[in-house]
Amino acid sequence: MTTRKPPKFADVPVDQLDPLSYAVSRRDRSIAETVATAVRHNNLALAYQPVIQAGTAGRVAFYEGLIRIFDETGRVVPAGDFINIVETSETGRRIDCAALDLGLKQLAEKPDLRLSINLSARSIGYPRWMKTLHKGLARDPTVGERLILEITESSAMLIPELVVSFMAAMRRHNISFALDDFGAGYTSFRFLRDFLFDVLKIDGQFSQGVAQDPDNQVVTRALIAIAQQMDMLTIAEQVENAEDASWLTDAGIDCLQGYHYAAPTIHPPWQVEAADTGT
Repeated sequence: MTTRKPPKFADVPVDQLDPLSYAVSRRDRSIAETVATAVRHNNLALAYQPVIQAGTAGRVAFYEGLIRIFDETGRVVPAGDFINIVETSETGRRIDCAALDLGLKQLAEKPDLRLSINLSARSIGYPRWMKTLHKGLARDPTVGERLILEITESSAMLIPELVVSFMAAMRRHNISFALDDFGAGYTSFRFLRDFLFDVLKIDGQFSQGVAQDPDNQVVTRALIAIAQQMDMLTIAEQVENAEDASWLTDAGIDCLQGYHYAAPTIHPPWQVEAADTGT
């Protein structure tokens, strides 16, 4: 997911803000309080979106589990409204813990499921998150080889040495790693080599309309070539129509993800099938 920097007035005393900044600050604090309350009461779930193998008749490579937060009325709080607000807070760490816990439980319940879960680099050193991960791995030894941890480009570059060390340690459990939103930030190619990600997810800004955009075509081909050189699986994000999907497939992309195939849902196919059969 793409992130933006928090507003510069975030830590300025309220009485020193101009009217517009004051309104935005109040909104951000209200959203942060709503999200924190939802997390405390466990009003959250994972929504699942399939990642499709390119050039197949919709064959699913794996699913991405995306956290969904519900307010007191049961409505979903859009992730874009709160991700950057809570990213550096305790609430952000607890959201990562909840997403991982929900994902690990699904992997344990469905042995043929492969699932990716988003992770902020800030959560790597968070004891509760690490405890959740090790508990899930101990509960089912096969979970590691079916778990993919997605770290955004901007997050990975905050503390690259810690991320590299963590990845090396987790490879002993056969966990895979995906670099999310690649191309949206400023990753040093030296660090990209050091990270040794298994999967590279090309930011959606390059996928959308790529079939008709020569500039995006050049960039996308270059990103695919970089990934291939480093032996990484490539995924195009935010694929929204058949024309773009066809162009990306011809360009050599490995997998595609987006609304052209399916929207994220809190009722994934395996749960619907189980409900239909009464199992």
